[in-house]
Amino acid sequence: MNNILVIDDDSYICNLLVNYLEKNGYQAQYSLTGNKGIKLIEKKKFDLVLSDFRLPDGDGMEILKKIKELKPDLPVIIMTAYADVRMAVKLIKSGAFDYVTKPIQPEEILNLINKATTNQNKKETRNFTGKDFVVGKSKGIQAVMQHVKVVGPTDITVLIEGETGAGKEYIAKAIHYASPRKNKPFIAVDCGAIPKELANSELFGHIKGAFTGAINDKVGFFEQAKGGTLFLDEIGNLPYENQVKLLRALQEKVICRVGDNKDIKVDVRLIVATNADLIKLLEDNEFREDLYHRINGFKIDIPALRERGEDILEFVDFFINKANESFQKNVIGLDDVVKKLFLEYDWPGNIRELQNIINRAVLLSGNQFIRPEVLPQEITQLSGEQESGIPEIAGSMSDLKEATEITEKEVIANALIKANYNKSKAAKMLNIDRKTLYNKIKQYEIEILK
Repeated sequence: MNNILVIDDDSYICNLLVNYLEKNGYQAQYSLTGNKGIKLIEKKKFDLVLSDFRLPDGDGMEILKKIKELKPDLPVIIMTAYADVRMAVKLIKSGAFDYVTKPIQPEEILNLINKATTNQNKKETRNFTGKDFVVGKSKGIQAVMQHVKVVGPTDITVLIEGETGAGKEYIAKAIHYASPRKNKPFIAVDCGAIPKELANSELFGHIKGAFTGAINDKVGFFEQAKGGTLFLDEIGNLPYENQVKLLRALQEKVICRVGDNKDIKVDVRLIVATNADLIKLLEDNEFREDLYHRINGFKIDIPALRERGEDILEFVDFFINKANESFQKNVIGLDDVVKKLFLEYDWPGNIRELQNIINRAVLLSGNQFIRPEVLPQEITQLSGEQESGIPEIAGSMSDLKEATEITEKEVIANALIKANYNKSKAAKMLNIDRKTLYNKIKQYEIEILK
């Protein structure tokens, strides 16, 4: 429900508009002066301001300027008793959405408000998808976005499944921005990056002295996401013993900081994601069945990039534009050979791999079009093998013990590349545990790209 602020020194007009707006499904309140209206805008969230042009403490132009300084995207409609075309043009140029003349026609006001709030909602969606990501036109991703539209306004816990780099966090953000919580925090957490012994502290916080090194109170991710959305990526990596507290937090909507005995109520919408087979983890007793059913309120499966062929070139254009801005280059696109290679490549690292390759190619390119010579070998050699003869880690040669003819360093480095530097996935590819992988990375001084 949109919240509207009316600013007018005529209390009769204010009451009339507030009552009319509330009868038509809006929330509304009023202020009799511009300064009090500005203070309300500073403290509360409004979706639109309806302001008189002549106020006891300033005119509409001054009020409009102050509002735009505070909230540049907040739509403002100015009401005035004077139908001056030059003034109307000046108001619009200064950022007003529109203006109306008195006496007020309620239907005219309502139509303008509907138009302004609808445009604003579209703009927020466009800013999110346009600035941060490309949705794509393939049937698979369109089905996903339809699910986002349906589940977004609810508080249902969502489980997002998909390969590494397929865009799980983007979908989680899309759900958040499609919900009533969109103006509250979105906190993203990579469960695989949290050390086992610190998981409870990171998620739920701790009090001073709770353990060695706890020199201050700590607010956990659940409290940081208060009123908003908590996104737990790679939920399958959360240690089994920490899953118990997570289950309680979801069931009881309370948490308890480590070292404390006081429950804290939390109002958080949970979205989780995984690239692991949670059913297999259940069978292996590595993931709690009761937690699985709790988080699987609504499942969304994200298609891999190789299943979205018609979207690849759209992503290419988007990432080229971003890379041009970052590196101050002027690359136009792909040459015909590269375009064909991109459409034939399997993209095991999905969208993230595509972005990394585009960044590298734009940086190295001395031409307006990206050519094969600036691409990595895994793209130009579609057999999946490097010139050195190193087998593709994601294929049948996925066990480190089988790679006797290759040095450990080469195999580990290639596994990290294939996993887009996701250490948990690389460790699984190599059939070793994360601790061993960390030791090998340190031992061989393997550089980890960010």
